[in-house]
Amino acid sequence: MSIPLAGFTILDFTQFYQGPYATMMLAKAGADVIKIEPPNGESLRHMAPPGKSGGFPVVMLNANKRGITLNLKVEEGRALLRRMVMKADAVVENYSPGVMDRLGVGWSNLSALNPRLVYASATGFGLSGPDRDNLAMDFTIQAASGVMSLTGYPDSPPTRTGAPYVDILGGAHLYAGLLTALLERERTGKGRLVEVAMVEAVYACLATGLDQYHRAGQKVPARSGNAFANYNRAPYNVFPAKDGHVAIILVTEAQWQNLLRAMGREDLKDDPRFIKNDARIAHYAETEKVVTDWTTAHTRAEIFAATSKAKVPCAPVRDIEEVMNDPHMHERGMLETVDHYDYGPVVLPNSPLRFHGAEKVPTRVNPKVGEHNEAVYGEWLGLSSAELTRLKETGVI
Repeated sequence: MSIPLAGFTILDFTQFYQGPYATMMLAKAGADVIKIEPPNGESLRHMAPPGKSGGFPVVMLNANKRGITLNLKVEEGRALLRRMVMKADAVVENYSPGVMDRLGVGWSNLSALNPRLVYASATGFGLSGPDRDNLAMDFTIQAASGVMSLTGYPDSPPTRTGAPYVDILGGAHLYAGLLTALLERERTGKGRLVEVAMVEAVYACLATGLDQYHRAGQKVPARSGNAFANYNRAPYNVFPAKDGHVAIILVTEAQWQNLLRAMGREDLKDDPRFIKNDARIAHYAETEKVVTDWTTAHTRAEIFAATSKAKVPCAPVRDIEEVMNDPHMHERGMLETVDHYDYGPVVLPNSPLRFHGAEKVPTRVNPKVGEHNEAVYGEWLGLSSAELTRLKETGVI
């Protein structure tokens, strides 16, 4: 097929969200991603609802991969991995730092076998430094990165975001790092170690907070809910509507005049309280009331239609069911309804990366534990059916 990563083979030792998101995108770009799990499955499978072989994150983040099992705690399992590494392009893992090295299958061991190998490692704090061995999950990295300190309201504790965006952001950086190293390998013939630390991947998200910190004379900005940092822009908030909420943000003075027209409040266009952003900040509560009085009298659809016509940045606050059934993303192929062996018809995402002119990679649901043992170990690695039976009986796979 004419797809970007056709012919690349990735050995995937990832778990939970960060690593599997990166390797899912690799698979969606056409790579043969072989997800390698312990004989009883990766840790996230153990959080599955009753009767399911994995929770929905397992389903969503492991589509289009082949699945095998392998016990790295026994020498025969490590020997099988070494054989696979000789035929693979990359290894991806997001175990705690040092785990793969202690098993004798870290970067130094595997690259000695295959100098063309790219080895990508994702961690919370990196493979070096004083925080290297700190336990890390999306929640704790939101706290450690500084982002949580900016999230929430002034009179409430720091708040996590409602989605594990640090994991996904880390996974996106992992994908980028791996592809960068593969591009270099194609030019030089030599692989390398690539690492991504979640706490570093999220730092750029502090840009607005850091800007306000310096503007305020190196004063840490307080939490401001849905308002702009330090309340330095107005209107900029989530406003109530008849049937929910809408998000409205203005970045130019022309947009304020456009909003006044949309609201039917052109009588305020020369009002000194609202004429410029600085004036609206000085009269913040009054500015908020002008907008709130209008939004509470209309539905989200009515508000969106009026602001769209007036070219004012606005969006309805949608719940996950609304987004899951979004006609726009379904029409573009980002979201797709597929039949899953555990869940029945489900909506799954494709990769957000679009390769124009490339053939579409058909969606395959996530593999069951060890589903492709025979295909990978037998057909790809060349083991006999008798060897496969023995490996299964002895707990190697």
